[in-house]
Amino acid sequence: MRKELKFVKMHGLGNDYVYIDCFPATAAAIIASTDLSALARTVSDRHFGIGSDGLVLILPCKEAEASMRIFNADGSEAEMCGNAIRCVGKYLYESGLCTQPKMRIKTIAGIRKLCLHIQNGLVHEVTADMGTPKTATDSLALKGRDLLGFTSVNMGNPHAVFFHSEVISDAEMADLGERIGTHPHFPEGTNVEFAHVRNARELDVRVWERGSGETMACGTGACAAAVAAYQMGETGEEIIVHLKGGELLIHYDPLENRITMTGPATEVFRGTYSWEE
Repeated sequence: MRKELKFVKMHGLGNDYVYIDCFPATAAAIIASTDLSALARTVSDRHFGIGSDGLVLILPCKEAEASMRIFNADGSEAEMCGNAIRCVGKYLYESGLCTQPKMRIKTIAGIRKLCLHIQNGLVHEVTADMGTPKTATDSLALKGRDLLGFTSVNMGNPHAVFFHSEVISDAEMADLGERIGTHPHFPEGTNVEFAHVRNARELDVRVWERGSGETMACGTGACAAAVAAYQMGETGEEIIVHLKGGELLIHYDPLENRITMTGPATEVFRGTYSWEE
């Protein structure tokens, strides 16, 4: 059976996904009868598919303006994605599905509030309420390495934040990212952040994402690193996080234990994807 869906390719600082608008009944019907994990793997392939870090479905929702489902490049489903939710907000507003600059998006991790920054009728940046992080100190035994201490941060999805005295090298990233992210210490896997403190207002962060590998940026990962740095006494409440794809502004309110993230959302192109199933 041949199937066909319209899509939008978007990214937040290079963290790119294929987005499918499931508001139309025809698209919703196709999605309901599709193996979504297989579709995510196919469209994400950078050689034989559209090419992306994963697949995002934008769906109608009774409790919020919309809901989103996120599938990683390996087909696994993610609870939350900070870069993706900014892009969803941009799409909803610019497509006329939501006419207000403030909206709520339902995710597996819960409902997240967005505030869109509009310029000339287009969404320039998005501020997202990323919720209440849960943190704990932990350590990990890794073969060939000394015991590694890290901060465990749950942003609705799991993160392990490791601090280094300098920016992690490509060689270390290749060696440690997958080994830590798939280690038995984390039965469901984890996202891994390697952070370097520039000063009290800036962090350098590289991210190995569960289900996708190293990505250009990770919104929840930037938040996790910022919270961990603040709790270690290394930074203040407002932090610029430098990622491979650009910068995110993170604000942490320690009294409320809430964190917000501000960053861009960019549309790359639109098209139609067809496949046999």
